[in-house]
Amino acid sequence: MDTIFINNLQVQGILGIHRHEQQNPQLIQISVRVSTDIRNAAVNDDILQSVNYSTLAKDIIEFIDHNHFLTIEALIESLADRILQSPQISDVWLRVEKPNAVPAAKSVGVEITRSKKA
Repeated sequence: MDTIFINNLQVQGILGIHRHEQQNPQLIQISVRVSTDIRNAAVNDDILQSVNYSTLAKDIIEFIDHNHFLTIEALIESLADRILQSPQISDVWLRVEKPNAVPAAKSVGVEITRSKKA
C-alpha cells in the first residue's frame, strides 16, 4: 500500500468542553496519512485514479466547518469515519492537535489509526 499525507493542516473550528471554546472558533491542527494504491495514477499520470490531497484537505476543512465537538476524541473518530468513506482509501492515520489548549505546552491532541471494516 502507498501513503498520501497532509501535515499540520491549520483549521478554525468549534472544539472544547469550555463555554468559550463552544462559542469561538479556535485553531485545530490536523495531520493525516491515508493508505491507497497509486500505481494506476502513476502509470496513467492521472490524479483521478488516486487520492487528491487538495480535495482531501478541502473535505477535512468542510467537515470541521460544519461540525462542533466537545472532545478531540469525538472529532477524530468522526473524521476518520468520514475519510474512510472514500472507496480509494483503506486505512487512515489521524492526528488532531489543539495548539492553544494548555498554555505550557506547544500542543495537545490525539492520534488514531483506523481501517475499513471487512
